[in-house]
Amino acid sequence: MNSIQNITVLGSTGSIGVSTLDVLKRHPDRYRAFALTANTSLETLFAQVIEFCPRYAVMRDEPLAEQLRNRLQQAGSDTEVLAGTEGLVAVSCQQEVDQVMAAIVGAAGLLPTMAAVRAGKRVLLANKEALVMSGQIFMTAVKQSGAELLPIDSEHNAIFQCMPSDYAGGLAEKGVSRILLTGSGGPFRDLPLDQLESVTPDQACAHPNWSMGRKISVDSATMMNKGLEFIEACWLFSANPEQVDVVVHPQSVIHSMVQYVDGSVLAQMGNPDMRTPIAYGLGWPQRVDSGVGPLDLIKVAQLDFQAPDEVRFPCLRLAREAMQAGRTASVVLNAANEEAVAAFLDGNLSFSAIPTVIEQVLERITLVDAVDIDTILRADEEARIMARGLLRSLNR
Repeated sequence: MNSIQNITVLGSTGSIGVSTLDVLKRHPDRYRAFALTANTSLETLFAQVIEFCPRYAVMRDEPLAEQLRNRLQQAGSDTEVLAGTEGLVAVSCQQEVDQVMAAIVGAAGLLPTMAAVRAGKRVLLANKEALVMSGQIFMTAVKQSGAELLPIDSEHNAIFQCMPSDYAGGLAEKGVSRILLTGSGGPFRDLPLDQLESVTPDQACAHPNWSMGRKISVDSATMMNKGLEFIEACWLFSANPEQVDVVVHPQSVIHSMVQYVDGSVLAQMGNPDMRTPIAYGLGWPQRVDSGVGPLDLIKVAQLDFQAPDEVRFPCLRLAREAMQAGRTASVVLNAANEEAVAAFLDGNLSFSAIPTVIEQVLERITLVDAVDIDTILRADEEARIMARGLLRSLNR
């Protein structure tokens, strides 16, 4: 590694991206922002470029890329502006790049994240959908390219920290009996079931513990976020679905746990702040300052655990069934969820109808073997078309 690491931040204007830049700013002698990217957040990306002076900036939206280019030229910036998926891929695999923070939300993150993997980069994976969609293809590419894959989701980062160093050979062989994936249960954990139909997007986005983007916040409220993390955990840690349990932990202090055959349970604890796993990934195997304060156990005082209620949170069941079904089921699950959540945020679908749309798409679509990225992208588009059709019929 170079003395100063070049970091590409995919999705630099989102909550993970902003937290990543905060950590980078604390260590100017270790890290440099090489490329920053956004979808449509022109003003935020412009401000980030002026502050961090990356070599490249990428707008996924091409007309906005031209606006950004003009504004940066007027400001005297030397940053080169790229556009579209091609630009995202380019800044993910350039030779000078040491690490890629993959923090684009949703399926849009698949191609640039895969490009970073195939280029053998250290990939800090905060985009769970890339692995949910491509599964075995993704993990095979990691092995073949020699890329370093470090999970950044707080739960998977916690599991990684609690695992033996050589777990890839098989969990049972290393004495691991179960992975315990924790989740807060979101803002509606205790809301009467008959009130879920009428909750608003603003209510769904008001997470009690974490500051996140609106799409991820809705996923947390439905617990689809935990369902996607369940699938991701199976791939990341070579676990069978039966080896992963979801545990509701309202305080979000224990970020996940690993249970061993001798009865030991190792837990990673900390304040609910994404800068902790981000700093862990950037510095691994060393630890660097994240800017997060120490956990005050006396103030926390109490840690609660509950079994998840799949009647309240049917998305958990759908995710587990998709992982067990294999083929392109997880691709379909993710695509239908993205379309349903977007409709809910736009006021065109009730909260409780989100899992209904997802389940109907899964029941109606024909699954195929996920043999390559093109097949995955076709399955993704087919599921979106079907989901949009269902959404139109519901709104008539």
